[in-house]
Amino acid sequence: MGGRTTSAGERQTARRIRERIARGGERLWRLADFPDAPMPAVAQALSRLAKKGELHRLSKGVYYRPRQTALGVSRPNPSAVRDLAGKKTIFPSGIAAANLLGFTTQSAGRTEVATSASSLPRKLIGADTVVHTRRPPAWSRLSETDTALLDFLRNGGTASELPPQETIKRLLALLREGKRYDRLLKVAATEPPRVRAMLGALGEALGNKARARALERLRASLNPLSRYDFGILTALPAARAWQARERRPS
Repeated sequence: MGGRTTSAGERQTARRIRERIARGGERLWRLADFPDAPMPAVAQALSRLAKKGELHRLSKGVYYRPRQTALGVSRPNPSAVRDLAGKKTIFPSGIAAANLLGFTTQSAGRTEVATSASSLPRKLIGADTVVHTRRPPAWSRLSETDTALLDFLRNGGTASELPPQETIKRLLALLREGKRYDRLLKVAATEPPRVRAMLGALGEALGNKARARALERLRASLNPLSRYDFGILTALPAARAWQARERRPS
């Protein structure tokens, strides 16, 4: 028995989809980009275009139309991928986070991201991308700058090109913007003990007496016998009071 016969309406829908994709040039496509067509017909049309090589399937329901360049077939733009996947699930990390915060002018040789998910589709983000998974779900409630700051603390400020005191000065300025430090305090319980200790030392440097009780709770969440590597933030005046490990002279 033969397969199901394609109706004239389905063929017309498929043709409209192909024409729209051809006009769109290089970009990402999702099923939701064709709200005026039946979902099964859109899925079938995109799948067929992928089999013909006109589209690249990145993940379920997500396709990319490449263009030919002098260096070969183009790859999806990382920022477009981040927008597609959702800014609330993919966050800047490493040098990218430090660059966003103004601690470095460097650009990483490889894309580095953090995510609250357990994994990310490699076809979507690129095989060479460094991925740090399972960031706290609480990060989804924060701004991109907020999450970049938490990532920067997790790395002990190692990506900063500034001297220690200048790094701390800039950190404090960023934490004073709006109610950023208070937002980070609210999610501090979801962070590793070392980050909680750093946030405590930074809170002491900010010097707001109204936060005294919140800082007490933060201190109580730490094992009093533990010592933490603060990295470049060991230069914080209250670092030792917040259980920073002494750095050996280089």
